[in-house]
Amino acid sequence: MCFFVFIMSTIDFGKRGEEVAKNYLLEHGFTIRDTNWRWGHRELDIVAQKNATLHIVEVKTRRANFLVEPQASVNRRKQQHTVAAANAYVQRFNLTFDVQFDIITVVTSGDRSEVEYVPEAFYPLSG
Repeated sequence: MCFFVFIMSTIDFGKRGEEVAKNYLLEHGFTIRDTNWRWGHRELDIVAQKNATLHIVEVKTRRANFLVEPQASVNRRKQQHTVAAANAYVQRFNLTFDVQFDIITVVTSGDRSEVEYVPEAFYPLSG
């Protein structure tokens, strides 16, 4: 007898979380401008817009048995990379919107996902 076990790859798991986050934003009146926008080695998970604000959304997906809050993984270095990529995005598309940095955490258990939206999760740091 042979058993096959399907284990979702980390990439697939993350993509699933990003899709849940994207749907959450759409349901809450955001327009999605881009997903997985790359600038060099840096990536913006979701670039959304609501009214006159551009939302740069970092998505963190975890399984229900995580030990550390997902948003804790958005450390200072990650924030700096995200801000640099956001600056490149704004310049590339010649945008004049206010920019806000948000985090969405997606915690999954089986087929269920719990979403937490953290608006203004961090601000650009100087120096």
